[in-house]
Amino acid sequence: MTQTEPEHPELLPHLFRQEYAKMTAILCRHFGLMHIEIAEDIASDTFLKASENWAIHGIPENPTAWLYTVAKNKVKDYFKHLNIYETRVKNELKQDEHLVQPDIEFNEQNITDSQLAMIFAVCNPVNSDEQQVCLALQILCGFSVEEIANAFLVNRETIKKRLLRARNNLRNDRFQISIPVDGEIKSRLKTVLRTIYLLFNEGYYSKTNDHLIRKELCTESMRLCLLLTEYPISSSGQTNALLALMCFQSSRLEARLDENGAVVLFEDQDRTCWDQSLIDQGNYYLVQATNGSEISKYHLEAGIAYWHTTLSDATKWPHILELYNQLILFEYSPVTALNRAFAFSHVYGNEEAISEVEKLEFTDNSYYHALLGYLYSTANYGKAIDHYQQAIKLSKSRKEKESLTAQIDRLGGAKKP
Repeated sequence: MTQTEPEHPELLPHLFRQEYAKMTAILCRHFGLMHIEIAEDIASDTFLKASENWAIHGIPENPTAWLYTVAKNKVKDYFKHLNIYETRVKNELKQDEHLVQPDIEFNEQNITDSQLAMIFAVCNPVNSDEQQVCLALQILCGFSVEEIANAFLVNRETIKKRLLRARNNLRNDRFQISIPVDGEIKSRLKTVLRTIYLLFNEGYYSKTNDHLIRKELCTESMRLCLLLTEYPISSSGQTNALLALMCFQSSRLEARLDENGAVVLFEDQDRTCWDQSLIDQGNYYLVQATNGSEISKYHLEAGIAYWHTTLSDATKWPHILELYNQLILFEYSPVTALNRAFAFSHVYGNEEAISEVEKLEFTDNSYYHALLGYLYSTANYGKAIDHYQQAIKLSKSRKEKESLTAQIDRLGGAKKP
């Protein structure tokens, strides 16, 4: 898996998404989780200085190294000018002498260790599962409050309160950031994987900033999951299955949107745009995931994603439908139910699938109406257009509205049955 370096002006936002969490993780190991705001302030100030400096002097030869050098200097300045070491941190650091280091090293191993430690520190059982996921999305992934609210389909105030309580709980628990022991990894891995899964889905089905796909979020979630597969205790069947799922899904990213940014339906995608190397990696991690007896939702979803990367034949969609039948029993969700209905249509036809979808009655869900619009489009153009219009009303994404409008235009230009 490789990460591409985008050109200016996308470079700084890309680096923020890629390096902010790493920088915060290392700084937190020095300041302690109780003083996470200090680490976040220094990381934020570093990127602010970059935006000001680079606008005047241009992008440095090694932007990442520049950022870490500035961060190190800011740490020194912080202690020197504000005397924070003597007034707020010294006594606590004395409790754990190994944390007292004269200098902070932003080398690859320290970044990896700090990221791993931070992942499991944030996913602390003193917080509820939802609080853990919210906090992880903000601290590990640099999500804004609005982005987290969109991921959970709740309002901003709810997320702000949830984050405040979660931070207070961590502060009161006085949890230290260090490489977790085996028992902590096993007990917290489920929440960590769920966080990574949510992060990937926010990138793959984005509704924020008028983008239908946010590749940087997909890349970041894959990087975190890959990190877990490289650590023996966290490299479980679920971890490998989740990475396989993300590899299969990411292999089709280039084919999911057309040149205007509109969604391309699966059957209309250009297979030559699919990334075979990611499909191969997905196959590898799926095999790794099946070494034990463990079966999770990630195994089932990875299996579905695998079949989507294969050529169509008589057995493909029955396999996918069967996996959805298992998945919906494993963990029911409206999205899974609608996706199952889509697979059902490929096995039993649109007319039978319409009956399945209408039983769900997700009438306030844009995907529900978009799917009915798609299914009716071969039999009743009037109903198809009605459902697409309902989907447009419910959608919050400008790009999604444009894609749905294009479907209506396509039907309007056809002869109505």
